[in-house]
Amino acid sequence: QVQVEESGGGMVEAGGSLRLSCTASGGTFSRYQMAWFRQATGKEREFVASISWSGASTQYADSVKGRFTISRNYAENTVELQMNSLKSEDTDAYYCEADPWGSSRYSEQASYDYWGQGSQVTVSS
Repeated sequence: QVQVEESGGGMVEAGGSLRLSCTASGGTFSRYQMAWFRQATGKEREFVASISWSGASTQYADSVKGRFTISRNYAENTVELQMNSLKSEDTDAYYCEADPWGSSRYSEQASYDYWGQGSQVTVSS
């Protein structure tokens, strides 16, 4: 059973930075495509960023390009999301998700089989 857990959320002022971390256990992490999604209460979960199993390919939502960076550490089985120049509209619960099959539909939440409980990010203006 694959388990995914996020950490690193919190509250920050607009223009500040936060770093989210995700650990995955119980599966072959090195072969999973990983992604971050975010969701506000009452809204659909939206794609933020993804990274291929090899780490060679990364994708970003237009709203975070140039501000967020996704990376992975194979030795520690972690995926991180560095968030800079945060805006109030980045306030959401952030979810780390794992796709064992490497779907080309990397921005669709249905492509991912496992996710964590979420980590809240709040940006004050």
